Amino acid sequence: MEQSEQLPNPPEKNKHTDDLVDHYWGSINYVTSLIKASELKAGLILSFYGILLNFIYQSVSIMLADIPNEFILFVLLGLWFICTVASIYFSIRCFIPRIEAKYDKNIFFFRDVITKFGNVSEFSKTFYEISIDEDRLFQQLGQQIFIVSKIATLKFRNVNLSLRFLAAGLILLLCTVVYYTFATLL
Repeated sequence: MEQSEQLPNPPEKNKHTDDLVDHYWGSINYVTSLIKASELKAGLILSFYGILLNFIYQSVSIMLADIPNEFILFVLLGLWFICTVASIYFSIRCFIPRIEAKYDKNIFFFRDVITKFGNVSEFSKTFYEISIDEDRLFQQLGQQIFIVSKIATLKFRNVNLSLRFLAAGLILLLCTVVYYTFATLL
């Protein structure tokens, strides 16, 4: 078993520093919850498409038997299909991790912990040293807030685009149903 190095005692705690650390961690937790919310929304959109496409799949044979040979109907269906594919694409893209490595190494970033700080003893020592140096600690926490916020922004941008294409697709689907109904009645 490897012997651990004896670390020096931490300096006296400053209540203001504790409040700042809580504030930084609260910010990180808030932004992390936004990431979870964006992924939940993307999952709900995909679930909605699962139900909608299942319903369409079950009804397509009935519709194809009576489908009039109308150019406008095919254009509406084509536009709906494009909107649906785009919406699904942006929902799935929300789940794809986008990790940028062009930032300074950070003791709070999971990949840096494993790849940039050596073995467990070296990381523990660096973590402790940064934790007792307020300036370095807040610099690391601030960088992590920035990185996590950037991830949340990209995820919400994808969810927003997915929702916009979903809305456009639903409007096109409604127009298609109305046009189909009038075309088959006439």
